[in-house]
Amino acid sequence: MNSDATIFIVDDDMAVRDSLGLLLGLKGFRTLMFANAENLLKTYNPKWFGCMLVDVRMPGMSGLELHAELCRRAADLPVVMMTAYGDVSTARGALKAGAADFLEKPIDDAVLIDVLQSAIDVHAALRRGSPAGKGTRNLTTRERQVSELVSAGHTVKQIAAQLGISPRTVEVYKSRMAQKLRVQDGDSGSSS
Repeated sequence: MNSDATIFIVDDDMAVRDSLGLLLGLKGFRTLMFANAENLLKTYNPKWFGCMLVDVRMPGMSGLELHAELCRRAADLPVVMMTAYGDVSTARGALKAGAADFLEKPIDDAVLIDVLQSAIDVHAALRRGSPAGKGTRNLTTRERQVSELVSAGHTVKQIAAQLGISPRTVEVYKSRMAQKLRVQDGDSGSSS
């Protein structure tokens, strides 16, 4: 964990914010919490380092709208989306828009810590100018996990159970990986 990193939690549910803040604090993470997207945007600073953990459904500006606004501002802070109402189209939309990951509530603590640490690592690489932090072509930690399990012959249901995510989310990751690999193949100069 990077001691300079902060997890910016944006969720309208105070109980969720408090429980996430407590868990992450116990794991050594610094947190800053916001009850809505508008409050985060009022205080947003491009120098922030770490990642955001954002609820998809909130009154006013949604998590997806917040992410779009941050992209418009050219923010480089990775955004991890979370929701209790996950569906494939929402997950796919968030990931295609550049979200670092998409988690379904209730979130397994170990999965949450892994995803957040991966997002922080990507942000650190990006700030250092490392190629590992640039662009969306590189697979995220979760995408690599899914890829390894697919390569090992596991079914979508087995992968979902092992990673603590839904089969729908596994399918979204597989689709996203295929998209990235097609882009990489297209950039390599090969012709069809």
